[in-house]
Amino acid sequence: MSTDALAPFRGRQPFAMVSDLVVPGALDLDADDRLWVPQAPDVAFRPLLLSPSHGYFVNLLRVRRSGVLSRHRHAGPVHSFTLRGRWHYLEHDWEATEGGYAFEPPGETHTLVVPDGVAEMITLFHVTGSYVYVDPDGRATGYEDVFTKIENARQHYAEIGLGAERVEEFLR
Repeated sequence: MSTDALAPFRGRQPFAMVSDLVVPGALDLDADDRLWVPQAPDVAFRPLLLSPSHGYFVNLLRVRRSGVLSRHRHAGPVHSFTLRGRWHYLEHDWEATEGGYAFEPPGETHTLVVPDGVAEMITLFHVTGSYVYVDPDGRATGYEDVFTKIENARQHYAEIGLGAERVEEFLR
């Protein structure tokens, strides 16, 4: 093998390229509970990447109760990997189970449910754009996007003593 094969890239990276982001233990689902940002009773998220310049976020969503979580419409595509437990949408006949992947297309409206008997559901979500919370007839009742995630995380980290700036490690 030539020595060039083992040499790192010697060229310049593109101007204004953002830095890499590595989150050690990202899939340690029982890690430091302070990193989970409360969103609703028994619902929290753990940010992994927050990209305000591209309008997307990647986070773990943890739900520790059964029942309806939310009804929402997606402005962009969503990718998910179920890491613990299971969940489904009232509007579909499939169920997201541990180890599974689901794609949700832009424009879809659905109602997320964690079934009875599931003590904890944790899913990694990659969400592009926003989602709009709606009533059963599609009337908007609220929204969530990368900016609300950033603000919620800043507030939570400040309140528990980790410092509001802690959220900056996830910004790209």
